[in-house]
Amino acid sequence: MKILHTADLHLGRYFAGHSLHDDHDAILAQILKAIADHRPDVLIIAGDIFDRAAPPETAVGQFNGFMRNVVDDGRTAIVLIAGNHDSGERIGAMAMLADGKRTLVRGSLSAREPTLIVTDAAGPVAFSALPFGFEFAARACFDDPEIKAPADVLRAQVASARTRVPDGARWVIAAHAFVDGGAGSDSERPLTRTAGGIETVPADVFDGAHYVALGHLHRAQQVGAPHIRYAGSPLAFGFDEAGQQKSMTLVDLGEDGRVEVALIPFQPLRGVRTLRGRLDELLADGTPPSNDFVQFELTDPHRLIDPMKRLRDRFPNACGLVYAALERKPAEAAGGVPSTEPETPADVVGAFLNAVRQSGPTEAEQAILDGALADVASRAGDGLA
Repeated sequence: MKILHTADLHLGRYFAGHSLHDDHDAILAQILKAIADHRPDVLIIAGDIFDRAAPPETAVGQFNGFMRNVVDDGRTAIVLIAGNHDSGERIGAMAMLADGKRTLVRGSLSAREPTLIVTDAAGPVAFSALPFGFEFAARACFDDPEIKAPADVLRAQVASARTRVPDGARWVIAAHAFVDGGAGSDSERPLTRTAGGIETVPADVFDGAHYVALGHLHRAQQVGAPHIRYAGSPLAFGFDEAGQQKSMTLVDLGEDGRVEVALIPFQPLRGVRTLRGRLDELLADGTPPSNDFVQFELTDPHRLIDPMKRLRDRFPNACGLVYAALERKPAEAAGGVPSTEPETPADVVGAFLNAVRQSGPTEAEQAILDGALADVASRAGDGLA
């Protein structure tokens, strides 16, 4: 049986203030092409379909159009779950419009997890779709006050799902979790609301399953065992993901339950990368223009006049810059311990804006900031501050 596994679409997301709508259109088209080319029996989307619980209408329409194309094709069953970015109720509502014999849509926790049975020449395969749920919701759902961590939630879900797997059937689980040993990214949101809580779960939670299709971590990887895999996100959502080859996972589930995995690479409309050098080098004719999302590390020894405006003429999706030479403290220059603390009030503001939106101040914001700092300096000089 062939299974196409993807996850973490995050429809409706922005990258440093830039809409990813067209980028997502290209990704969804590539998933449809993979379905047409490889004819999988089942498509799994393992959570975080949308980037937030109340996604924009454009993102909802985008996903609905994609789903209609998959359903109209008629050959591929669908398994999808809500992730921690999704509204469980919104995802669950999609089940009312789905063909229950060919689709398993799970939005909110349930003490009686349903199973989708898909049969091939070797017999039945049971698909369990375990949506993400926080601990407090799971305690109420399973009437178990001892559920205190994500691992407890998943153990309860898997135990419920196991009771619905027919004897002798191969078993596939879709889940949204942080499994021990997985490599995370900066753009992932914590999975527990308990202060200091442990969000990871052990791989042995899934004992008995022949393939586990995971969502949440944005890097494609296996964890714990070859049959426990993250598909990863189809797009990079932060500069720490630069250079990662994003992909969807094509799984061949054998009649004995063993799996063979092939990665189908995504081709994004825009890449994510960091460029380092002097401003005049980056603007030289030898550096080709690019629509990629780019952050810059300028090696110029002093601050320049409006470098972002000049860079955006060649790199329209420039997202921010730092002056590499000015980021070092005197102790570091003398061979001491490096420090990443900003040196001036302007640096503090720039670091804050980069942290919250991955871009520095705009021209208008910089003018306001310069005026405010000049006013403070003037007051200090007059003894008024």
